[in-house]
Amino acid sequence: MTKRYGLVLILFTLVWLFVCWPWLSGALTIPYDAKAHFQAQIQFLARAIHDGQSPFWTPHVFAGSPQIADPQSLIFSPAILLALLSRDPTFWMVDVFTFSLLLLAGYAVIAFFKDRGWHPAGALLAACITAFGASAAWRIQHIGQIQSHAFLAISLWLLARALQRGTVMWGFCAGLAAGVMIVEPDQVAYLGCIVLAAIIADYLLVRGEIAARFKSRLPMLVAAVAGGALVVTGPLLMTLLFAEASNRPDISFAEATRGSLSPAAFLTFLFGDLFAAAERTRPYWGPSSEIWSPQNYFLSPNMTQTYCGALAALLLGVSFASRLLWVREMRVYACLLVFNVIYAFGNFTPVFQWMFNLLPGIDAFRRPADATFTFGFIIAIVSGYVLHALIAGKVVFTVWRWRLLAIAMISASAAALVAGYSVGHFLDATRNLGRGLLWLAAGGALLTALMHRSVLRPNRYYAPVMLFLLAVFLAADFSANNGPSESTGLPPKTYEALKPDTDNATIKFLRSHTQVAAKDARRDRVELLGVGFIWPNLGMVHGFDHTLGYNPLRLADFTAATGAGDTIAGPDQRHFTKLFPSYRCVLADLLGLRFIASSVPIEQIDKRIMPGDLTIVERTKDAIIYENKRALPRALFVRDFQVADFDQLISSGQWPDFDPRRTVLLENAPDPVNVPAVRENIRLTAAETALRESGPHVSALQLNEYHNTIIRLTVDSSTSGFVVLNDVWHPWWRATIDGEAVDILKANVLFRAVAVSPGRHEIVFEFKPFAGAIAELGERLFDQQ
Repeated sequence: MTKRYGLVLILFTLVWLFVCWPWLSGALTIPYDAKAHFQAQIQFLARAIHDGQSPFWTPHVFAGSPQIADPQSLIFSPAILLALLSRDPTFWMVDVFTFSLLLLAGYAVIAFFKDRGWHPAGALLAACITAFGASAAWRIQHIGQIQSHAFLAISLWLLARALQRGTVMWGFCAGLAAGVMIVEPDQVAYLGCIVLAAIIADYLLVRGEIAARFKSRLPMLVAAVAGGALVVTGPLLMTLLFAEASNRPDISFAEATRGSLSPAAFLTFLFGDLFAAAERTRPYWGPSSEIWSPQNYFLSPNMTQTYCGALAALLLGVSFASRLLWVREMRVYACLLVFNVIYAFGNFTPVFQWMFNLLPGIDAFRRPADATFTFGFIIAIVSGYVLHALIAGKVVFTVWRWRLLAIAMISASAAALVAGYSVGHFLDATRNLGRGLLWLAAGGALLTALMHRSVLRPNRYYAPVMLFLLAVFLAADFSANNGPSESTGLPPKTYEALKPDTDNATIKFLRSHTQVAAKDARRDRVELLGVGFIWPNLGMVHGFDHTLGYNPLRLADFTAATGAGDTIAGPDQRHFTKLFPSYRCVLADLLGLRFIASSVPIEQIDKRIMPGDLTIVERTKDAIIYENKRALPRALFVRDFQVADFDQLISSGQWPDFDPRRTVLLENAPDPVNVPAVRENIRLTAAETALRESGPHVSALQLNEYHNTIIRLTVDSSTSGFVVLNDVWHPWWRATIDGEAVDILKANVLFRAVAVSPGRHEIVFEFKPFAGAIAELGERLFDQQ
């Protein structure tokens, strides 16, 4: 048996190489989010590390964002190994990393089967489904979710071994793996926690043995909790605090269920790419398409694909016909399978409403269709076990159940044809249904061969030959049906603008015109207005500062003030607000928004813009580049302050009468004991104030150092005042003046300021997330008491 498992490892690796070769060879690269979001994240992480900077804060998107708390930043991901390896990780390197996660997941499943003594053929099948089934193949662009999927497999293997052996070491390792799964939380990790909790409950809740089992496994469970806590405590705390201060501290039921999976999508479990999600020559016509139900639900075509291979579909039918899923060792997986299907359906069943109301933490996630990841993983375990039972002769068939199964298959085929006919794609449905049935027939023939040893004389070559035939079939099946598509593989040249050494004219112009002169207080920002899907996070790759970006999680105040959305890929995604009603506005100038690169004439988007408000300075293949000559420097010295209600400013858009070069708006009047500028103003008489305003005033401000998490300025002024830094305010930033800690005041709705006394001073702003998060948590706990 051990030798056969060695062969399984080799065969699975060969299947992985065959299915992944279009990407591993460099002919294709993983598209969309893998490039527009995750490639930019890993590039920023690598550049920061190799330049000796901290990656915990990025100034390059949304006028500044806490990367350390972003659940998609990859800082706490194994992807950090790529950042350590290269200053400029290539597309190919990131693709290899992503597919390697699936390879490790498959290895973990093989080890899980080996520990149970199940047949090696079942292990090979389960490993291939884990790596290439359902969303693991179709949603490869979501690298964070792929990581969660892979570490769910690893965690399950380690947890099952820990429960079986009861050792503290294996429990601790299981906790570490589960910690990596959830350290950058997403819905796949959330569902993975439910899977692992169900496995533990299933082990403990044995009639008559609950107390004994719990007592014997308590040290192991404590070790598992300790291992998980070691990984997740700090990062998860910061993510939760960021989420509470973000645009989406929780998600409403209506918003979450817009990503519900139509029951019709499970027709693809039987018939592969039934709705033409992979075909570039024909439009997608399945659930959530333009012609299906665009008004209520929204999912990309790749999110509706549930194909786990022909053998998985057949074996699930076998399990139904033989009641195999209700044996003791499979019962928990049967329940999890039902749970994940209902979860994925979302608003298509009333049950999800109960789940949404009862399950803690569920309102942090949208898109119930993410359950197709865990659905595919449970299908892998179930299919592998059923194949094991078939080969071992443990299956007892019931005739009437076979008849029901045949009726179900005929009904599913009819449903596919009816669906195609109802939306005008009957011929497409017929063709894709026929292809699916051929794969099912071929899978049935292979199962027959595996079940009946009379096909080949049972000798020492029988098992290796059968495993080899199984591997060939799986490689062909997954390559043909879950292989490269428009959603999963595009030519690398598609993403030329993402390369650090790109010759793209727009990028070259913005990089050259936003370079900062030594000790200059200017550091201009840009806006990439609807130039394309990969553009919003390009600042993280090329080092310029973008007012917007691509991320579902953003600081709430910034979002409310500027209208920042998840992305700005298309010109229709620029949403103006009362405080930012046009590119000619106070907030645009305060942001230092100097250049706007727009894919269309800007007056088509900004209806308030007037001739002369912006100047065209360049035209490229991608965009028209406008200049806002009113953009203010990044740092300013002002003498006066004025109190303003920032929430009211955001809601009304009515700025008070003030000159931001002379006056700063503050939410509250500073304490005169701690703020020298206020103390000095209080002592002045009206006559002295008039004399001060008209008298000579000398000040100089230099921006000496601007790094991700540390900013150094010097100011030399004959009067007291405020140094305003037009970077987004966040509670985890700290400031010192000449080495002494001072308060950072929230200024001009979004920005930072510190009060300074007359003379020459060095001001240092430093991002300290760990101390800041602990202090913020303490303040919240104290306030609650």
